[in-house]
Amino acid sequence: MASPLIINIVGYAAAICMICGYLPQAIYTIRTRDTDGIALPTFLLLGFGSIFFVIQGIMLGNWPLMITNTITTISSAIVFAIKIHNDRMKKRK
Repeated sequence: MASPLIINIVGYAAAICMICGYLPQAIYTIRTRDTDGIALPTFLLLGFGSIFFVIQGIMLGNWPLMITNTITTISSAIVFAIKIHNDRMKKRK
């Protein structure tokens, strides 16, 4: 079995990769308000998955899991809110 140090290193490496994967989309969406290329069901499911991982991280006391998925949940919520707002504005036109 792997040592706790190796397990933590892998966890933090995964956290960095996940955050670096989510943040560019969130930052782009916040800056441009462009949500045309975003599939709402996909982003919604990713957000729910992140919420469940936060809960699991809390239950396990796993900090990399909690931190990563808290950040990705917030990013998903922001993108989701902008997407909903944009879709409503398009329907009004």
